[in-house]
Parts: sequence; structure tokens; C-alpha cells
Amino acid sequence: MEQEKADIEALNKEEPGVSTIFKKATKAVSLRFEDVVYKVRLTKAGFCGKIVKAEEKVILKGITGKVLPGEMLAMFGPSGSGKTTLLTALGGKLGGLIDGNISYNGKNFSNSMKRNMGFVTQDDVLYPHLTVTETLVFTALLRLENTFSKEEKIMHAESVITQLGLTKCKNSIIGGPFMRGVSGGERKRVSIGQEMLINPSLLFLDEPTSGLDSTTAQRIVSNLWELAKGGRTIVMTIHQPSSRLFYMFDKVLLLSEGSPLYFGEGSQVMDYFSRNGYAPAVPMNPADFLLDLANGVSSNSEVPGSVKQNLVSAYKSNLANKLKSEVQDIDEQPQDGLNDQKAARWATTWWQQFSVLLRRGVKERKHDSFSGLKIAQVLVVAFLSGLLWWQSDVSHLQDQMGLLFFYSGFWGFFPLFQAIFTFPQERSMLEKERSSGMYRLSSYFMSRIVSDLPMELVLPTVFVSITYWMAGLKGTPGNFLHTLFVLLYSVLVSGGLGLALGALVLNQKSATIMGSVVMLSFLLAGGYYVTHVPAFISWVKYISISQYTYKLLLGSQFKPTDTYPCGGAGGVCLVGDYPAIKQVGLDGQVLGAVALGIMLVVYRLIAFFALMRIGVTKK
Repeated sequence: MEQEKADIEALNKEEPGVSTIFKKATKAVSLRFEDVVYKVRLTKAGFCGKIVKAEEKVILKGITGKVLPGEMLAMFGPSGSGKTTLLTALGGKLGGLIDGNISYNGKNFSNSMKRNMGFVTQDDVLYPHLTVTETLVFTALLRLENTFSKEEKIMHAESVITQLGLTKCKNSIIGGPFMRGVSGGERKRVSIGQEMLINPSLLFLDEPTSGLDSTTAQRIVSNLWELAKGGRTIVMTIHQPSSRLFYMFDKVLLLSEGSPLYFGEGSQVMDYFSRNGYAPAVPMNPADFLLDLANGVSSNSEVPGSVKQNLVSAYKSNLANKLKSEVQDIDEQPQDGLNDQKAARWATTWWQQFSVLLRRGVKERKHDSFSGLKIAQVLVVAFLSGLLWWQSDVSHLQDQMGLLFFYSGFWGFFPLFQAIFTFPQERSMLEKERSSGMYRLSSYFMSRIVSDLPMELVLPTVFVSITYWMAGLKGTPGNFLHTLFVLLYSVLVSGGLGLALGALVLNQKSATIMGSVVMLSFLLAGGYYVTHVPAFISWVKYISISQYTYKLLLGSQFKPTDTYPCGGAGGVCLVGDYPAIKQVGLDGQVLGAVALGIMLVVYRLIAFFALMRIGVTKK
């Protein structure tokens, strides 16, 4: 084992240019967990959704252990043994029925602890259009404290790229399921690099070597081992590491169906099971041997199914009491002001977060907002509309009204469905970044609103510029700009409704159905299809975006004193007396604008408050 560690030290010495941020932890954290029990409630629904049966299932069954600064704990066990659940609980990200005691330097989980902790999930949550360098630089700018200058933060990002062997792909995009980018192993290293950037005192990793080849896994774990030797506390789940990697772990926790079978030094695990009558028949990887035992597989001639029971009994009689006494003897004095309640909650200011998130958002979403398919869609509809309403004049008043209502309908649905997918698609990213204390929700939300403004307004501007002149609407610059402003105003309101629905539901399919129903209801009550609405349902028009938009668009083209040909023989009538226009009314323009303004604000406030539950651990 000593030779293995010497090889790792030699490997790390060969890495030049590694920043001093990785050499030593600024704060030390002792992790203690005692009698951790986690339960979930399982319900079975009967006819009409009525609950006919409810029961509790115990996922974790009294797990106890400790990890000190400078140590690396590896949790082993087959699928469903509770490894990830325990890791999530220790990382302060698991809500629900948790019993037992989990402490960090003798204190409970806090915002200060969150800022000094890293958590790498099994699934890599990354933006697909950003490059490796951009991903890590943006993370550094958001998570590193202002004691570092901008140049130093960028330098730390470059150091992580070097240390994790990402130099060759640093200018490649991350990619996704339908977009070619870096490899799976490189994506995993980028995820780990995001957490390594903050020089965490406590680092949790969920199967960091899954899907990686042995050489890449060796590099990852050797980096983690060196981080631990710098005074950090590292906890990970891992699936069948090589024997070379196994002996790098200071401590090992073996789980089976939520019950602990062993907790102690990795170098003594084989001796422990040998003393209890379980030894491999042939020399083999210790990790493989432990997984066999956790699955109830043994070379001994035992009754099938008794291996797990015997190992649980052996743990309770040989290790449990001794381990509890060791855990209770840990010095619980806070170190280096880690639990200082006066510590700032955020690493950076609101404005810094806003500006970084704004730049990141524009880089990521410009590819989607200005995709060739969407541009082609708007251009085709614009030219088709212009041809259908070609040079329509005031003598065809009903046709011009139809075009204006089409404006309100098409640019009610289009921005609604652009915005409705925003937060359901970003839910996992928002959960990851908010749970790590990376930024304020308000800075994220405002950056999202501002970055989407140009992308939301360019296409409708092009659409109106094409159809307005082809359709022969009033040719003065004032009327054109009035119409354009009303339409852009409506687009922002419809986008706000989409954001609110998406944030409330957070399910793309459900949000789409709900958005269709709401917007169709608004269209039907818009004053074009039905002019005599029954009194008991007429209230819908007062909350209809389409009704107010249609009213303002009519006001941008017509005045009550305008005339149009009627009655033949050169007769004219007042536009204000035209039945369809009279029903909607050309008066109350200011009131309509105020109503849309209220919706503009209220819908976005609903979206903001709905997002407050994302990334917050449920109690």
C-alpha cells in the first residue's frame, strides 16, 4: 500500500503549473454522523386517486462514522444499498424523515458550511453550448470570493484545466445528447473541476469514476487523494475501483440494504472479515470481495441468505459500540472561524453575479433563440401574411382588423411557448447551483429577464417590419412605431405568462397543455371571434392579454373620427361606429396599457416566487 501511495505522489509531482489553491485547505472540517436513519413514505393509490395503503420504508438503518481532515472515505455497496442517499444526507441536500446526528466541527449544517463544501453529482449538469474553459471560468467568477481578483479567478480555472488533463479539449463545447462535444470522461472531470475551484474543505462525490477508463479514474482519484493530503475531508461513493485505487482510501464504509457491514481503515478491512470467517478463496481485488459480501455471496458453505445477517450481527457486536465511542470523542471545537455567524452569505456581490450570469446566459441561449428553424418559421409566416393581406386599405376594414388580431394571436402564442420551457429545462442546473450557494435567486432571475430581452424582441420586430408595409397599413412612421411598440409590449407580457406557468409546473408537457388552454381562452375572449359574450363569463376579457393587445393595436391604426367607404355612391362612415370596433372600443387606451403593465410585473413576480422552492432542501 505504501508503494501505491508513493506512485501517486510521484504522479502528482509531474503535474506542472498547479495553483497553490490546491496545496492546502484554508479551513479544516471534521465530519461526524451518528445513528443516521432515513425513511420514506410509500403510498398506493386506488380508484380516483384515493390512498388505500401507506407504509414507511427504511433506507438507512443507523449509520455511524467519522471522517477527519486529511482523510478520504469511500462508500461501497451494491445498487440500492443506500450509498447515494447517505452521501446526499451528509452533504445537507436530503430532506424528509432523517433521524440521527450529522455535524461539521460539532455544528449543524449552515450557509458558511455550504460555501466551503463541494458536491459532485453522478449526473453531469452542464450547459451544452459553453466550452470547457467558459464553464470553469464562469464558475470561478461566481464561486470564488472577492479576496481573489478577476485575473486570479481565471488563473485558478486554468489551473484546474491543467490538473485534470483538460488542456486538449479546453476550447471544445461541452455538448449534449443531440450535440457532439467532449467525451463522457471529460464531462465528469469538468464537473469535478467546478467543485475543486473553490478549494473546498469538505468534498462529496457520487461515483466520480463511473464510465471512465482506468487511466482517467487513476488521475481523478489521485487528484482527490492529494486534495485530502492538503487537509481536506473527502467522502465519495465508488463502484468497483482497482486494487491500486482501493488502498488509497483512508477509510471504507460497506453498506448492504441500508445496513453497515464495516466502517474503518481500508488497510484493515480484509483482516476484519478474515477474523469473522470470510476470506477470499483466491487472491482478488478487495473491492470485488466486499461487493460479493454485500450481495450475500461467499465461498463459505452457508445457508443462502444468511451471509448478510451474519455480517450485520458481526458489525453490531464487534464495531458498533467502539465506533460510537470514537465518534463521540471527536474534538468539536470550531476551526478557523468556519462557523462564524457573521461570515458573508455570498462569495460575490449582487451586481457581480448579475453581470456574470448575464454573459453566460447570452452565450448559452443565443444558439437556441436565433436557430435557423425559428428564424425560418417567423420569416415564412411574415411573408405569407404579407401576401394574404397584400395592400389592404381602409375600404377593407374588416381585413385590417383581422390582421391586427392575427398579430395579437401569433405573438401571444410564440413568446409564450418560447418562455414556458425556460425553467423546466434549467431546473437541474438551478437546483445544483442554488444548493451550493453560488448566487442569489434574484440575480439569476434578473439576468435571465435582461438577457432574453433582445432575443425576445428581434424576431417580432422583423415580423412587423415585413408584414406592416406589405399589408398596406397606415404608412406614417408614427403609426408604424406605435404598432411595433404595442406588439413588443404584448410579447413581453406573453413571455412573462410563459415564465410563470413554467416555474409553477416545472414539467414541460404539463406546462405546454396549461399554456395552450390559457392562451386559447384569452384569444376567444379577445373581442374578435365573439362580440356578445354572456355576462357570466365576460370577466375573462379583463384578464385576457389578447383583448388588451387587440384594443391597443386598433388604437395604433384608427381614430374614432377616421372614415371608411360605406353605403356605396361615395358614402363614408366613421370608423368608431363600425360595429366590431365599437364593441371593443377605441377609448381606454391608457387603461389597456396599464393593465398589460400590471400583468408584465405580476407574471414575473409569480415566476420568481415559484422558483424560490428550487435548490432548497425540504425539511
